[in-house]
Amino acid sequence: MLRRPWHLLLLLLPLLASGAVSAATIEGTVVRVVDGDTIHVQLADRVEKIRYIGVNAPEIHHPLKGQEPGGREAAAVNRRLVGGRHVRLELDVRTRDRYGRLLAYVWVGDTMINAELVREGYAQVMTVPPNVKYQELFVMLQREARHAGRGLWLKPVAH
Repeated sequence: MLRRPWHLLLLLLPLLASGAVSAATIEGTVVRVVDGDTIHVQLADRVEKIRYIGVNAPEIHHPLKGQEPGGREAAAVNRRLVGGRHVRLELDVRTRDRYGRLLAYVWVGDTMINAELVREGYAQVMTVPPNVKYQELFVMLQREARHAGRGLWLKPVAH
């Protein structure tokens, strides 16, 4: 997962100190990975469809776009990170999108999966105010992934 967890911790310290990370959290178990940015989580009394806040992965089931390049790879990485795992869902200002999905920053232990997908290059930053708590972190991780040619940013090999 994160090879430099201290790096992420340094970025989160100001938020922790300010109390900005004390948002509501919910815990559950991932029962289905839909794609690179959507999962189903078993909560105490129901299964909720969760959409990751602040990131967007290529589609594999879009009704109009169909399957986008990199969609299967992003879903596979998401499955590796959260499939069947116990997760903590951190909510932000707006808790649901127009489709009724619960919006969350998804954590497995000390790793925020939204950030990890961007860091590995399998999701891009997608900021939708008012849920902007980790926007700067996501932008920085995307810049690094793109520069390093990770994931979907992989540079084609010249023949």
